[in-house]
Amino acid sequence: MQVGQISLSKGIYNLVKDHLKQKNKLSDFNKQKLEMELKSAKILSGKEIPEDVVAINSNVKIKDIDTDQEFVFDLVGPSEAKVKNNKLSVLSPIGLALVGYNVGQEVHWEMPDGFKRYRIENVSVNK
Repeated sequence: MQVGQISLSKGIYNLVKDHLKQKNKLSDFNKQKLEMELKSAKILSGKEIPEDVVAINSNVKIKDIDTDQEFVFDLVGPSEAKVKNNKLSVLSPIGLALVGYNVGQEVHWEMPDGFKRYRIENVSVNK
């Protein structure tokens, strides 16, 4: 299992770590990957997170490597998520897969409909 180093704010690190401790629907593969990512994560203050890193309040464009389909959405806190407005929670399957990675990186994650490979095409900060 290949794991890249991710960059997270302390708040997001704690949120994801707490999410892992709770009963959730993460597959064993995703749980192990997330645990490994958290162990090697670079913890920064919110202001230190580079603008090309997927974080809360980011507008994210990704590409499914296998289908070439592109997706654009805003990554938000769990209470702000509204799928119909393309606002996805950081704790959603795609949010957990991408948070902390930066533009150009590929992410492999088990989604509800099988294993997916995504490349992060663009990240911009929502003000």
